[in-house]
Amino acid sequence: MRWIILYYLFSSFMASGQKVEITGKREGVSFRGLSVVSGKVLWVSGSKGTIGRSRDGGRSFEWMIVPGYENREFRDVEAFDAQTAVIMAVAEPAVILRTENGGKAWKVVYFNDTPGMFLDALEFWNDESGIVIGDPVKGRFFVARTFDGGNNWRPLAFDKLPPADSAEACFAASGTNVRALKRDEACFISGGSKSRFFWKNKPVVLPIVTGKETQGANSIAVWYRNRKQPLIVVAGGDFANPASVDRNCAVSKDGGVTWSNPATAPTGYRSCVEFINPRKLITCGLNGVDISDDEGATWKNISREGFHVCRKAKNGKAVYLAGNEKIGKLVRE
Repeated sequence: MRWIILYYLFSSFMASGQKVEITGKREGVSFRGLSVVSGKVLWVSGSKGTIGRSRDGGRSFEWMIVPGYENREFRDVEAFDAQTAVIMAVAEPAVILRTENGGKAWKVVYFNDTPGMFLDALEFWNDESGIVIGDPVKGRFFVARTFDGGNNWRPLAFDKLPPADSAEACFAASGTNVRALKRDEACFISGGSKSRFFWKNKPVVLPIVTGKETQGANSIAVWYRNRKQPLIVVAGGDFANPASVDRNCAVSKDGGVTWSNPATAPTGYRSCVEFINPRKLITCGLNGVDISDDEGATWKNISREGFHVCRKAKNGKAVYLAGNEKIGKLVRE
């Protein structure tokens, strides 16, 4: 019993002993795409066609505006190293671009001018296999796959696409409404009129606030390692009411079959949630950043600084955040 008490005391100290440090700024740009390769290499993407790359852990950034895309929003980026990355532009036409020389040149690898196209998020299992998801077109969510590192994309056949309810869509809030699972599988979440968890063509209604176009699940995080069923945490709420804690988070310990709301919720609407380790998560939104040390059961606010996205390094333990005009890093106090 003493060890249990000491563990929770230590966990509480760890949460309260962290803060967010601003490492980079770019005036007039909102960042929603973030990919952290390592403690040294990270990429951000945002409005006004802006891409940023750091090779020194966020101490400095190389800024670029993709030619011809000055008025587009790149809501997601997937980086493989300091030279190679894929970026996604939302709204019509839907466009995905790829660079192999650190952003000096970009190649269009996917283009779709179908009316109603709106891409939401990219996700990769590894350096070759990836997925992109978009809002419903003709009543079905858009999904495309790549098997060559994003050089070519193949949309799923229409009858294979997940059906959507009326006024149900995805939020392109942080590039994290779709996540890779084992065995070449992926899951995603929706919001709006209904908020659901989709996996294996068996959608499950989430206990997340819904009913308005500003409400629903925004982000999903999955931890599968050494578990028979993945631990899944969903974050969202109502971005029109950033301080509301009403049904803004949900947790499943059985692979999405059953869900519950945390005993202590994050302190407002949250656009992104990310695992730091098997028990620890970080979530962020317009009014701050929260940490959980107990698999999402309780949350503690560590910053009132607003961010759109938070991501852990693919290689290493570094955690970065990005938002309006700024990039931050999770550090010890």
